[in-house]
Amino acid sequence: MNKITSFPTELINKYGLAGPRYTSYPTALQFHEGFDAEAYQRHVSSSNDDLIPRPLSLYVHLPFCKELCYYCACNKKVTRNTQRAEIYLQHLKKEIEMQGRLFDGDRQVIQLHFGGGTPTYHDDQQLKTIMDHLSQNFLLSRSDSREFSIEIDPRTVSEERIAYLAELGLNRVSMGIQDFDPAVQKAVNRVQDEEATLRLIDAARSSGFNSVSVDLIYGLPLQTAKSFEKTIDSVLTARPDRLSVYNYAHLPHLFKAQRMINSDEVPPPEVRLQLMASTISKLVEAGYVYIGMDHFALPDDELTIAMKDGTLQRNFQGYSTCRETDLIGLGVSSIGKVGNSFVQNLKDIRDWQAAIDDGKLPVWRGLSLSREDRLRRGVISAIMCQGKVRFGEIESRYDIDFAKHFALELELLEPLQADGLIKLTDFGIDVTPTGLLLLRAIAMQFDEYLIKDLQGKAYSKVI
Repeated sequence: MNKITSFPTELINKYGLAGPRYTSYPTALQFHEGFDAEAYQRHVSSSNDDLIPRPLSLYVHLPFCKELCYYCACNKKVTRNTQRAEIYLQHLKKEIEMQGRLFDGDRQVIQLHFGGGTPTYHDDQQLKTIMDHLSQNFLLSRSDSREFSIEIDPRTVSEERIAYLAELGLNRVSMGIQDFDPAVQKAVNRVQDEEATLRLIDAARSSGFNSVSVDLIYGLPLQTAKSFEKTIDSVLTARPDRLSVYNYAHLPHLFKAQRMINSDEVPPPEVRLQLMASTISKLVEAGYVYIGMDHFALPDDELTIAMKDGTLQRNFQGYSTCRETDLIGLGVSSIGKVGNSFVQNLKDIRDWQAAIDDGKLPVWRGLSLSREDRLRRGVISAIMCQGKVRFGEIESRYDIDFAKHFALELELLEPLQADGLIKLTDFGIDVTPTGLLLLRAIAMQFDEYLIKDLQGKAYSKVI
């Protein structure tokens, strides 16, 4: 599925409409406040009853940053008052204790991710305290196969500190670079040294990190295809295991920070397509496998292996290799997935802290998945992760007649087949190399909740 042979600009313009990224299905737009802490605890109890203990995944949201990156749409708090962050961590420890009591002690944590914000905003002792507290309240895996990762801002980390993060038990790191071009960096208020950043990648490997991932963004103000190619070339000299190359969504009406960006300097659609085409071409030529969406990985990387053997999945951090885990969200605004439910914490720090002070789980909203939700999630996941749907597998798993149940959807897919995005047979749906560039557009045909007119919705464009 990953053999991209051409870049069909006309089709990308046709199908590159706004749509979900399908890090979950149903998407967060369907979460509702009728799903509360009691509903969440019922799903946890049901999950604990599984005969074979299901492993756990932890996501820890650390929202603080010292400087504002103008492009950022994350839930963050920009402050140099470190006391506020210390107060946050004290509440986080209490939430860890509350969540730890809910889950059976034999359920092993095989995946852990610190996201933000800037997790490395916190000093070494604070991060150690959180790791120790997680270890005291959950059974953390010590296996070499565990995936314990942290997002870092290279401006906040030295080579010595990278080694310390490895000593804490973290074995994967994701570095935010975005762009090395000085003019672009200045335009988005994120100036960082190129050589120092690349040295950190080498330091991470020397310190024993199993995987180093790099985040880049195309479509930022003042970017050109030529300037971004220089950034790609520079990154390739360090040969990171994975790259995530995101399309910048300029939505200043939704994200206040983006109002600091001069909209006239944001590249027009035709330049964005050049940026995307050049990036894909360069990375594939350099030996990286296009996993799908924004993700690339080396041929021997676990993401690539998972894609080939059919075990790849998507969660709220993107593509992942850990299947059949329950995801516990910790920290303000974090999202969890337990059993057949999604749950999200309160998104305002003061509200989140107040709930914890009252001894309550800081649940804001969530969703219990219906049978139909689970069915469609299975189909959409197959499209997004395996690039194919086998009707017999879906029929056997969900006890349906695929052609009858999805008669409308199969009709909607016919134009996509005519345009070469998919191949429809009596046995299933196969995404073509061209369709790999437009996975979201294909998956959208099975989204029961998606209204036809997406104007005004908080979706980024498919391309």
